[in-house]
Amino acid sequence: MNKHIIVHDLGLVNYQDALDYQLRLFNQIIKTKIQNRKNNTEIETENHLIFVEHPNVYTLGKSGDINNLLLNKNELNDKKIQFFNTNRGGDITCHGPGQIVCYPILDLDNFFTDIHKYLRFLEEIIIRTLNDFGIASERSENETGVWIDPDLAFSRKICAMGVKASRWVTMHGLALNVNNDLSFFENIIPCGISNKSVTSINKEIGKHISLDEVKKTIIKYFVEIFSAKLIKGVN
Repeated sequence: MNKHIIVHDLGLVNYQDALDYQLRLFNQIIKTKIQNRKNNTEIETENHLIFVEHPNVYTLGKSGDINNLLLNKNELNDKKIQFFNTNRGGDITCHGPGQIVCYPILDLDNFFTDIHKYLRFLEEIIIRTLNDFGIASERSENETGVWIDPDLAFSRKICAMGVKASRWVTMHGLALNVNNDLSFFENIIPCGISNKSVTSINKEIGKHISLDEVKKTIIKYFVEIFSAKLIKGVN
């Protein structure tokens, strides 16, 4: 089993280009797995960890409710915000500059074949990362993602998650609010949850945080929690 992970830090990339980049890696892994099964071979599959920022965009999961988008097409155009339907899990979310979006393209056959465990691992990576920046965060029962004070009336979500998997290969992933403009969340019902708010690292600790430092911390815990090895970076 190949537990090496290749990190790709793409910077600011529009959503469609990042999706195409994911799909190229995702489809290559699946192709290798199909060939292995057909030819009775054991060619190693790769694992990738993609970091991006997106220009302002709303994305809706495959089971999401379009009514959770509170803007019509003309209003989206006026605000210069893109919208995409996606094949990930989850409902609607917002991406924008200053937010770290992380797309793990993993062959879970290299680690474990359990999507529930995979999501819990992603949450744990973010919980430990936030702790390094002085923020106590938790899971919220029956709600995927990472939260601050999830059991209180003023609970707020700091990291949204939504994934897709096929043949135990993953794509899509998580979005951690760091320095992004949270006002864009006012145009949606985030993740379809109307009675809770969103927050960011910047808002919680009251200062601007280096995205590179946060990404380094995420990578550190990704390698630790998945018992993986970092072999090279792609910029």
